[in-house]
Amino acid sequence: MRLGVLDVGSNTVHLLVVDAHRGGHPMPMSSTKATLRLSENLDDAGCITPEGAAKLTKTITEFASIAKTSGCVELMPFATSALREAANSDDVLAQIRSRAGVDLRVLSGVDEARLTFLAVRRWYGWSAGRILNLDIGGGSLEMSNGCDEAPDAALSLQLGAGRLTRDWLNGDPPGKRRVAVLRDWLDAELVIPAKQLLAVGRPDLAVGTSKTFRSLARLTGAAPSAAGPRVRRSLTSSGLRQLIAFISRMTAADRAELEGVSSDRSQQLVAGALVAEASMRALSLDTLEICPWALREGLILRKLDTDLGSDPGPGSTRPIGVPGPTEAVSG
Repeated sequence: MRLGVLDVGSNTVHLLVVDAHRGGHPMPMSSTKATLRLSENLDDAGCITPEGAAKLTKTITEFASIAKTSGCVELMPFATSALREAANSDDVLAQIRSRAGVDLRVLSGVDEARLTFLAVRRWYGWSAGRILNLDIGGGSLEMSNGCDEAPDAALSLQLGAGRLTRDWLNGDPPGKRRVAVLRDWLDAELVIPAKQLLAVGRPDLAVGTSKTFRSLARLTGAAPSAAGPRVRRSLTSSGLRQLIAFISRMTAADRAELEGVSSDRSQQLVAGALVAEASMRALSLDTLEICPWALREGLILRKLDTDLGSDPGPGSTRPIGVPGPTEAVSG
């Protein structure tokens, strides 16, 4: 069965086409991306601008057409924090539905954490024991911890790399003082979430997902993407500290020249590194394993497991799956 997953994030719109069947390994067939920086197309009232909504609608129309010509039997479109938090989210969703013919499901932050955790669990298997997962997006940080396929604790915090860059690191380079202030602020913000996450148990395996973690791992010596997804990659706290000292003195243009850093994400790299560092420090983690699967794969796996028969229709924000003991969203 060929499926298309359309991911509308804070930075990019990404269409992933896979061949998949229940019990099998989803095989990527094609990947198409467009950088829209939706989270930066907001007015003072927190609404997505008409220009931003028009660009998004046009991109989704084009990507839906690509999915159709690629032979997808179903398109699974979803949106994360940028649309979730926009003051005019309903209007933008209605525009997309009317003009592009696509119903976007807006995932809650907890949905994101839980679906990503499912993907990580399937990648590492039951032998990994208790898994703790961190995922840094443009608008939010998702954290989860559990022994099964559904986490015992799932948290979503407004600590995304793009958000923190806009709010804290306006300079280019950001400046030593601003980096130090943000470090202290992150430490304070993560005290309670870390306690909540560890209250359900200490992990046997700590994992990082998302483009941010993959980039940070590559910059600290992990194998390039060309080596394939099954090569072990990791990120250490000591390597991360050294990296921050280096990249925080560079301009965004200079960071974009580094291997593994795309030009559209170079501006957010320092903030992403600081969030990763603070999270590892709060959770007393020395090393994170880098998992190639994340939210999109989790959505595919959930689809294959349940055929979404018990899930709400597109556009719903009702959590997917069975609620866990600890679920929280920080506003």
